[in-house]
Amino acid sequence: MHFSITDIFNRSVSLEMETRCCYEAQKPYTVILNGRQVLSTTHNVFTLTGLAPDTSYTVQVIGPDEQEEEAAQPFSLTFRTLKESFLLDVTRFGAAGDGKTRDTAALQAAIMACPENGTVYVPAGTYLTAPLFLKSHMTLWLGEDAVLLGLPDRHEYPVLPGMTPGTDENSEYPLGTWEGNPLDCFASLITGIGVEDVDIIGPGVLDGGALHSDWWTNERVKRIAWRPNTVYLCRCRNIRLQNLTVRNSPSWTVHPFYSENLRFVDLTITNPSDSPNTDGFDPESCTNVTLLGTRISVGDDCIAIKSGKYYMAWAHYKPTRNVEIRNCLLERGHGSVTIGSEISGGVIGVHVSRCVFSGTDRGLRIKTRRGRGNRSVLTDLVFENIRMEGVHMPVTVNMFYFCDPDGHSTYVQDQNARPVDERTPRVGSIAIRRVRCYDADASGVCVYGLPEQPVERIEMEDVLISFLPPSRREPQSPLMMDGLEEMTGKSFYLKNVKEVILRRVQVAGAADTEPQLTDVEKIETEKLRYLKKRKTMTAD
Repeated sequence: MHFSITDIFNRSVSLEMETRCCYEAQKPYTVILNGRQVLSTTHNVFTLTGLAPDTSYTVQVIGPDEQEEEAAQPFSLTFRTLKESFLLDVTRFGAAGDGKTRDTAALQAAIMACPENGTVYVPAGTYLTAPLFLKSHMTLWLGEDAVLLGLPDRHEYPVLPGMTPGTDENSEYPLGTWEGNPLDCFASLITGIGVEDVDIIGPGVLDGGALHSDWWTNERVKRIAWRPNTVYLCRCRNIRLQNLTVRNSPSWTVHPFYSENLRFVDLTITNPSDSPNTDGFDPESCTNVTLLGTRISVGDDCIAIKSGKYYMAWAHYKPTRNVEIRNCLLERGHGSVTIGSEISGGVIGVHVSRCVFSGTDRGLRIKTRRGRGNRSVLTDLVFENIRMEGVHMPVTVNMFYFCDPDGHSTYVQDQNARPVDERTPRVGSIAIRRVRCYDADASGVCVYGLPEQPVERIEMEDVLISFLPPSRREPQSPLMMDGLEEMTGKSFYLKNVKEVILRRVQVAGAADTEPQLTDVEKIETEKLRYLKKRKTMTAD
């Protein structure tokens, strides 16, 4: 069974199986380290812990379908863990870990005292803490049953100023952020400002503490400052998170901001389903971002890829580029993979593959609007080898998204063509390949471009969309925009699109028998089939 080593740390390693399965196999893999079985797992991405620094290991994986004679000499790889200069135990700095003592000072002291290439070790226990600030060239290791728990009192959280003017009266320093604007926000449980070469490894827990505080009460009211994230990385480079659980976030959970070269591997990100604005993973104006083998179940979008609102794109322009999302399970949120709506800097190059979308309102979700600006270019978006289960609306593209105080204004919602100017966004190419969608509800594909700036290209190839039975479908509007009628069992609704390509697309159990196309300049279909009977996962 072939696999690759994705990330090597000083005390752990992550591996990824080379398989067509999305997220996990039906039967477990057997993992052998230095001749000894150490793990049995169905996950395509997994982590081996308990390793020693600067040590060589040989790992083998036996696949679930391999015969005994084939497994006698399985494929193997050899790796060496990273060096570690020193290991600092936070309890030696006075951290109690009893869930009652405020451990902030002891934890922060250990971080600040950590030498280059050293590790700050957090052993088993619950460490009640205010926000902790990272430093460069270190590892933060949360051991088995270790929990960093955010304090419930917002008065103990530092405030990150939204914008600070430079002494030269020309430059400015954005630090705090809230929903795409430079606004004062509280520091996060884990905060990185301008740091580089940092690893944060598990298997411990980062708990934002929102279950035991008032962060989710009157969430749209600013009290001192806007709510914190649980992990906030501002202008950071070369950061990795591995094998952690991140939960109960006051707002967006993991939020990289104007950062680059980021890897998030084998994480579990969970928030209650009714927790407001608790997106799971929100890279904003970031470059070279990889998310592997991660399960996300939250109260808002599982993943929301962003690049700020209009001012940030004008004054601090940085598009989000090169985002890779692979072998992830995205469940229960409003959208599985969302692009927008704060995307004034643009999003270029997103590749999502071998993922499972389960029980979310929407699968692929693009949301933008007039006013995001002409730097808001969303293009080179590729989604392939994906299984959707119980996703109400698998694909939605909305250029009339009614966010912000002016979201219902005539300017945003006018269905007539307006002049293309510096505030007009653009949606370029979207490719959807080898995707299976089971138990869709309102619509299969709903795309609504601007009349003055149509969506440029939608390409679908080898796609199945199978609907719920009529008795289980509920009429609803696939897009958050004014004036769009509710739908149920609608296969394709596309308006204001330049080019649509449908190759080997099957629609099963829909209420209609052909796509509904309005102001679509070019349509190409090859083997588009409508089936009366719905398909299930076991039947396909």
